[in-house]
Amino acid sequence: MRAFVAIDLTEEIRAALAREQARLKSACGHNRDIRWTRSEGLHLTLKFLGEIDKERAPSVVAALQGLSGFDPFEVEVKGFGFFPDARRPRVFWVGLQAPGALDELAERVETALERLGFPRGHRPFKPHLTLARFDRPKSPAALTAAVGSSAAPSFGSFEVGEFFLFESRLRPGGPEYFKLARFPGQQPAE
Repeated sequence: MRAFVAIDLTEEIRAALAREQARLKSACGHNRDIRWTRSEGLHLTLKFLGEIDKERAPSVVAALQGLSGFDPFEVEVKGFGFFPDARRPRVFWVGLQAPGALDELAERVETALERLGFPRGHRPFKPHLTLARFDRPKSPAALTAAVGSSAAPSFGSFEVGEFFLFESRLRPGGPEYFKLARFPGQQPAE
């Protein structure tokens, strides 16, 4: 199965991003080189695991359970960008402004899974939500203009109080994601 570790979004953030995607799609017209991400599939990936045997999933869950109990933190969804850059983009994303706690959580996930034999990521962790992918790395002028017309818009904030192990099943209409395990942060004292 294809698996990854990620933070899920709130429905409010998902709805705000869906409205923005609709605006940007309209500005771009029918551009076959842009594959838009379905808003229901948006998530903040902490670690992509790739194909793993189902028998290996319990050891992944056990390693991640050791990371539960982190302090919840606030994340703002704000601004746009391109990987690797706007001139030859492969990915169009919306950014996340977060405290160091997000980087720390991502590093803890990376370290715990490295102990199980999952290789470390090749690039430094850069929190983002992928809004679209490009079939050909060519700057779409209409999208660049539409993005440039807004000054780092904010799509809201949400509290990160848990993360998940997901399974990704590839379908003709795009991937479907299924939560396999939940890893909660600390509950606030009452």
